[in-house]
Amino acid sequence: MKFTRKHRQAPKGAPRWMVTFSDLVTLVLVFFILLFSMSQIDLIKFQALADSMRDKQFLDFYPSIVPLEGQGESEQEENNDQSLDKLLEEVQAYLDDNGLNNIIVANRTERGVVLVLQEQALFQSGEAEILNESNAFLDKVGVLLGGMPNLVKVEGHTDNRPITTERYPSNWELSAARAGSVIRYLIENFSLDSTRFIAVGYGETRPIVPNNSEANWQKNRRVEIVISDPKYNANEMMDK
Repeated sequence: MKFTRKHRQAPKGAPRWMVTFSDLVTLVLVFFILLFSMSQIDLIKFQALADSMRDKQFLDFYPSIVPLEGQGESEQEENNDQSLDKLLEEVQAYLDDNGLNNIIVANRTERGVVLVLQEQALFQSGEAEILNESNAFLDKVGVLLGGMPNLVKVEGHTDNRPITTERYPSNWELSAARAGSVIRYLIENFSLDSTRFIAVGYGETRPIVPNNSEANWQKNRRVEIVISDPKYNANEMMDK
């Protein structure tokens, strides 16, 4: 019996290895297209940055696409320093014009601008209600604070002689109440943000002169308004 060999017909279409290879080539092509498109975006940004740096007017009036490191902070610090210096000058001029230098002192420290008001500039002895004649100076301070965002710490201080009244059982309560009265006046009359303020009552714990005479007792009974320098750490402001 004679057997006839059947010839296997080749499968139609491209070989399987060619399909896999073409898929691989397609993926590589897509990858390079993505790289090319990304490089075009970066090129546009770089060209815009280069053009902006060449154009001085653009740098003067518009923010750079890529901010220069430290530039914003240094300019902000300089503006803050200028604002505090201007505030100090205006307060000092007010004190000079109104003859208040004997009971109110303004100076600049690491904490910022510090206004030291002796008791008689604001209160009657043993009281925390602000005197009407004190309004003019506090109004000046309130107007100045309305034009700047700085934090403000108000400290109440007393001498070391004890006080025992129904309203203020100790110097702690009296000093804290005085600090609160100043803050309340500024907030209510000038619509200032209450979150900017810190009230602290130190009692007799932080005298500036020894408590050994009537004149020194008078100096230690005071309220200090600290318009803070933003460079001064907020935690340090709380502690000092």
